[in-house]
Parts: sequence; structure tokens; C-alpha cells
Amino acid sequence: MPVSLTAATASGLCSFIDASPSPFHVCATVAAELDANGFTPLTEAQSWDDAGGKHYVVRGGSLIAWADYDAVPAAPFRVVGAHTDSPNLRVKQHPDLAMAGWQLVGLEPYGGAWLNSWLDRELGLSGRLSVREGARMRDVLVRIDEPILRVPQLAIHLSEDRRGVTLDPQRHVNAIWGIGESPASFLDFVAERAGVDGADVLGWELMTHDLAASTIVGRDLDLVSAPRLDNQGTCYAGLQGFLAAADDPSAATAVLVMFDHEEVGSQSDRGAQSDLLPTVLERIVLARGGGRADYLAALAGSVVASGDMAHATHPNYADRHEPAHRIEVGGGPVLKVNQNLRYATDAAGAGAFALACAQAQVPLQRYVHRADLPCGSTIGPMTAARTGMSTVDVGAPQLAMHSCREMMGAADIPAYASALAAFLTPEALD
Repeated sequence: MPVSLTAATASGLCSFIDASPSPFHVCATVAAELDANGFTPLTEAQSWDDAGGKHYVVRGGSLIAWADYDAVPAAPFRVVGAHTDSPNLRVKQHPDLAMAGWQLVGLEPYGGAWLNSWLDRELGLSGRLSVREGARMRDVLVRIDEPILRVPQLAIHLSEDRRGVTLDPQRHVNAIWGIGESPASFLDFVAERAGVDGADVLGWELMTHDLAASTIVGRDLDLVSAPRLDNQGTCYAGLQGFLAAADDPSAATAVLVMFDHEEVGSQSDRGAQSDLLPTVLERIVLARGGGRADYLAALAGSVVASGDMAHATHPNYADRHEPAHRIEVGGGPVLKVNQNLRYATDAAGAGAFALACAQAQVPLQRYVHRADLPCGSTIGPMTAARTGMSTVDVGAPQLAMHSCREMMGAADIPAYASALAAFLTPEALD
């Protein structure tokens, strides 16, 4: 691989993931990095009379950052997209349970969690609380990095079939957290750890996370084992690529958008089907002195790289992959194409990303899903539909997608970030 265009490293990705157990913590981690690099936070409720330069805005578990030096109202955007959420087990609204002398916390799967991978792991807790403060409410981030929860596997001697058990998401993913015949108040426990009164907790979004640290593994230390690579691998690489592009006033307006709720369809106030990205882009154009026509013209010339992770060819299940499209770990970024538009890539978008990889001097791989298997989707199709911008779906190769622990190649991290940096600075690299 050539010298990276960014500061992205495998160890940097591990630190990013370990700091970011929930979408809200991803936004906090990214915001801290943006603050350190001279970005100014804005709120959606304030006036954006001057949105030029380097700014960002956070809406719940989603974030948009941009670097705009262009005085031309209709100047186009280059956008890198990602998502902050990952499949996991989340806390129910009435979590306190007791059964057979065990105290339990009621959990339910979020997204396409590969349930068996969550069994027999030490689990912590993270998310946010909505807390009463006088006549108002405020959000409080929560993070408990202690082994308070565990979802136990059934003993092999009790299973109907020793090849494994079928997990019922209603009955089999509740977590043990104590011993006793009566339920204990889980929310009071969480509130105490958050430093607030349990009676003031009005709402919550709480989720479990694996406490084992992200780590670099393998004989030659060329692999990364971590939770939430899908899609914090892109969040980290996208951030590093964006920071590398943000100080170049000669390039197109660089935008980084990280959406929550991709794993459950993106239909929320802050998902890719929301008004978040179109609203922010239009406000940038308005702050340039442009109008609605300028905004539409800017979108017409813009391109989005929808970043999500990609399936590397699994050595133990090679028959589950399209045989003519082998994807190698360490083989560079992946361009994803689906004829039924589960990915948004078209020829123009593919060309833009292929050119970026060539300019960054990183190899490009092309992925097609087996035609007889259902294909997952991304923020790409809905972003293209909401904005009309040309869109390409890209990623970095990994194994064990949607498992509690996933794996990717260490060299793919700087290569992916370099490709995204080049995508954001096409004029600067001519």
C-alpha cells in the first residue's frame, strides 16, 4: 500500500471503537475530534447566517460536519456517508424480571443482531437518559464499562439437538445480573451510575456492548478484531478522510454525514430517510447567499459516497459468495453494485469512486452479492432518493458482519480512509 493520505491507523480505529459503545458516543467521539481540529458546533435551532468554514451539527445519534469555503451559492458538495448504529441487545421499557431465583434484565434485539454471538459474554451498558431538570429536560450520556450483564447459553446436555439451539428473541436473550426471587430496579442502578435521581428519568435509549477491548491480532498482527466494525469502520475512516480534506479550500465542499438507525430501516427523525441531510445542505447554500434554485443546482452537481462495510470472502464458506467476485481482506476498498438497487451505485458514481482510488493509489475491489441470496442494503438508496445526488456504495472488507465481534484487515483501514479523502478532494488531486 502507498503512504496514507490520512492519519488513519488500525490502532486508531481500535481506540475509536472502544470510546464509542453507542451511536450517541460515536457522535461525542467525532465531535471531540472535530473540536480539536477547529470546527465550530452549530445547533439547528439557531440562525446560520454564516455557515462557511468548518462546522458540525448533532441530532441525537447522528452528525453532519462540513468544510465550506465556496462563495458560489450553487457550488456542489462531495459527501461521505456512514451510520453510527450497530446491531445489539437493547433494554426494554419494563426491564425488571425474576425467574427461578435469578434477577434478569429484559432485552430485545436491535437490527439484525447475530444472536448466538452475544451469548456468554461480559456485557456493559451505554446510551442516553432523558432526565427532568426543573421544568425542562436534558440528555445524559451513560456508559457502564463493568460486567453487569450476561446472557447464558443453554447447557449442551439440555438441548434437543447437540448441533445447537434456536434462539427465540422474546425468551432467550434476557440477561442475568443478580440472584434473588424479586426483581431489582435496573433503571435506579443506571441512574445512580449516571449521577441522577431515578425518579427524574423520563426516557431512555440503553444498549449492551461487549467489554472485550478491540485489538490487533493474527500471526503478523495484520488483522483487527473488534465490535461494531459495521459501521464504525466507516465512521472512523470517513472522519479521517474528511479531516484530511477539510483544510483544502480549493476542493469541493466536503461533507461528512453519520446517520443513526440504518440497521432498522433509517425511518426516523435522524435516519437517512429523514430531512437531516437535505435540510443542512440547503441551509449551507442559504448561508452562502443562495436560494432554492441554487440549492437544487448544487445537488445536481454533487456526489455521495455511501460508506458501509463489505463482505470479504469467507474461507470456511466460500460457496456463499459470488464466485466471480472474490473480495480479499487487505485487498483495498470495495465498490458495491446490486442490479436491484439494494446498493445505489450507478456508472457515474462508480466512476467517481474508481477515480478516487486511482488518485489515492489504492487498489479497488468490486462486489456483487450472490443472485440467489437476499442482499442487505445501506443508506445509499434512500440518500439518493431523498436528495437526487449521484450516489455510490462503497466499503471495506470484513468477516462476521452483525456478530458481536467482527474482523477486518489492518491495512484496509488507511487504504479506505485515503480513498475517501481523495473522493472528497477531486479537484485538489487533479
